[in-house]
Amino acid sequence: HVQLVESGGGSVRAGGSLRLSCVASGYKITSGCMGWFRQAPGKEREGVADISGDGSTNYAFSVKGRFAISKDNAKNTLYLQMNSLEPEDTANYFCAAADLWYCLGQSTYIYWGQGTQVTVS
Repeated sequence: HVQLVESGGGSVRAGGSLRLSCVASGYKITSGCMGWFRQAPGKEREGVADISGDGSTNYAFSVKGRFAISKDNAKNTLYLQMNSLEPEDTANYFCAAADLWYCLGQSTYIYWGQGTQVTVS
């Protein structure tokens, strides 16, 4: 049984920072692609950042230079460091695993967490 559990969300002032964590159980994050997504009220879920099995990363244009995705294989945990937060970053953030070596589209992700809320004011 695969579980992805996010934590680290909260309320922060614009310009502040948060670090999200996603602990995986029943699934080894070394298996391949993992990603962070977010969904704001009334909007579609969008990709934020992903990291492939070889460690290569991709970022949405809106977060490039402010967010950083990383993983700790020993802890089987995925992270998202978010700096210079803006009100537009307010959303529910989800981690997901694709069970593919390289990251492709959102439709290829098969395991999802429940999300953690980030509110920037």
